Amino acid sequence: MNPAAYAELDLEALGHNLKIVRHKAPNAKIMAVIKANAYGHGLPRVAAALQEVEAIAVARVDEAIRLRKNGHTSRIVVLEGFSCIDELQDILNFHLEAVIHTEHQLALLKKVRTDKIFAAWLKLDTGMNRLGFNEQGFAFAYRQLQEIRFIEKPIRLMTHLANADDLQNSATLQQIGKFKQATEHFSGELSIANSAGILAWPEAITDWVRPGLMLFGVSPFPKKTADHDHFGLRPVMSLHSRIIAIKQLNVGDAVGYGSQWRCQKATRLGVIAIGYGDGYPRHTRPETPVLVNGIRVPLVGRVSMDMITVDLGIGSDAKPGDPVLLWGPGLPVEEIADCAETIPYTLLCGITQRVQIVEK
Repeated sequence: MNPAAYAELDLEALGHNLKIVRHKAPNAKIMAVIKANAYGHGLPRVAAALQEVEAIAVARVDEAIRLRKNGHTSRIVVLEGFSCIDELQDILNFHLEAVIHTEHQLALLKKVRTDKIFAAWLKLDTGMNRLGFNEQGFAFAYRQLQEIRFIEKPIRLMTHLANADDLQNSATLQQIGKFKQATEHFSGELSIANSAGILAWPEAITDWVRPGLMLFGVSPFPKKTADHDHFGLRPVMSLHSRIIAIKQLNVGDAVGYGSQWRCQKATRLGVIAIGYGDGYPRHTRPETPVLVNGIRVPLVGRVSMDMITVDLGIGSDAKPGDPVLLWGPGLPVEEIADCAETIPYTLLCGITQRVQIVEK
């Protein structure tokens, strides 16, 4: 029997979503972004399920080393690059690729003597103002990298979109134009598009695309879900629990910490074994939907560490042990994130260690 709270992964959905990326960008190579423990889905298992992609990307060197030690042999790109000589040595020793975005990294590269070949991704800051060189620094860095013998040529060139999830924001086209203008005289493959870029900005699709959230069947756009009606993506993760108690309450009875929710009518209350200690968002507002036996019922009272409570409805025949879906097919994680005034990333990445992950 599964534990009270568990997350189920549909790895076939991962393959389905990858096919949608291929359909949207048929001539591009795919760098699957699986940072932050594959958005909470488990880094090694997701990497193993994405053997068809041309490369995978993680944020940090330790994530990449973990994959190498788990036997992952394909191309791995470290998006934050390296910030010290030890990280650079790890990148070389574990045959990793890295993004170059600061002059400090250039200085470290000049200190190294090696016979290994290192694949660099040079990043232009086109408006994110986070990592990357400005246009003048970008051209200088490109020339510097060209002179370093052990760096693989041609050097790959990339940028990152800041507003691609806002379909009305012209800043995305400005970023794309700025990047293409800055790189038009340089050789090397180009990469711009993240998930939102792949789905909504065809101008961003170049030699490489970098899908992240969409691979896991989640929309990168506010107020949109990734189901069939929008993008045809399928959720990989579903979060489950079960009813552990049922209480019959009367008008005026208070529920939960702070007694902030009171029964306006006779209420059949279901107590569910999940809470913020499992990663269910504490600030989810009342009336947030939960599926009990496939039927939507509203959350009532505060989310506590180990439990939530729902109004089952007087006519409900639900009983202890009955299954509960917190998000997944039929109840998009995007909807729950909206009810919690957050984004789906935080929910997927926020699943805690006591939630057992099972494969479908």
